[in-house]
Amino acid sequence: MATLRGLRETPRHLLVCEKSNFGHDKSRHRHLVETHYHNYKVSFLIPECGILSKELKNLVMEMGPYYFVKNLPLHELITHEFINTFVKKGSCYALTYNTNIDEDNTVALLPNGKLILSLDKDTYEETGLQGHPSQYSGRKIMKFIVSIDLMDLSFNLDSKKYKRISWSLKEKKPLKFDFLWAWHQTGTEESAVMSYFSKYQIQEQQPRVSVSTLRDLQCPVLWSGELRGEPEESCSAPELFDWLGALFCGVDLNNEPNNFISTCCCPQPSTVVAKANLCTITGFIVPEKICVLLEQLWLECGNEVRNGVIILAGKNVLLPSTCPYEKIKQSFVTAS
Repeated sequence: MATLRGLRETPRHLLVCEKSNFGHDKSRHRHLVETHYHNYKVSFLIPECGILSKELKNLVMEMGPYYFVKNLPLHELITHEFINTFVKKGSCYALTYNTNIDEDNTVALLPNGKLILSLDKDTYEETGLQGHPSQYSGRKIMKFIVSIDLMDLSFNLDSKKYKRISWSLKEKKPLKFDFLWAWHQTGTEESAVMSYFSKYQIQEQQPRVSVSTLRDLQCPVLWSGELRGEPEESCSAPELFDWLGALFCGVDLNNEPNNFISTCCCPQPSTVVAKANLCTITGFIVPEKICVLLEQLWLECGNEVRNGVIILAGKNVLLPSTCPYEKIKQSFVTAS
């Protein structure tokens, strides 16, 4: 019975809604995006817009590239050459591909130079590295988190700490993973990544872009002064969040009596817009380019209409130990 009760319970979650102005110096939208390291999808909706502007369309089409590196030894990420070439000269993002964080060993590289390993109990003990139990392990600890500061290691490559980590990952317990990879550095040849990993199987990828025009779209009414909503006057911010998420996922929101797949519908009160532009970018997208996209959306539409933007993290995202989440984080930003 206890197991059945547990299955009925809603998983622990946290949704924080903040009111902000993109034009304000203390607006937190840039900080939220910049700390949302690994993004696989960005969607935005522009009401009363049928066609994207030339500037916005160019930004959307220039969100890549990113790379897929197959069977990359983990010790390659702690070498002096790698740290000097990528970590110190730009923002480097990497995430293991096709791994499940609750079952498999998973690795992430953050732009601040932190290399985070989520290891099962056996692998953790075999590496001999120092770490701490994952807060999602439950009563029986089965997963451990190891955080390696590459910037700190690079200052003294002759230290005992660096030699121990290098020996552990190269000889004691060699680990190989398939990685999604992205590097942001203004004015640098993108071919640098391809040439550096040329001895491994590496493929350059471009994000997929989907643009569509929605007609006679029923949209909820939201007042920025009252995010909790008012009966018969405006919906709440969480309701708008759910509606946008369903819209971006292609969910049928008509809630017809014979529809047994979805009971989702537009929150009330609502209004109908003649047309709206829906754009979705899917890939491995760096925060820097998302910030540029948000700024362009604000410049073009911020003073006229309300835009909805949802940024989704990858399903197995590792965050630094200072962040209360080790799995998935979602940011919801609205320009109003």
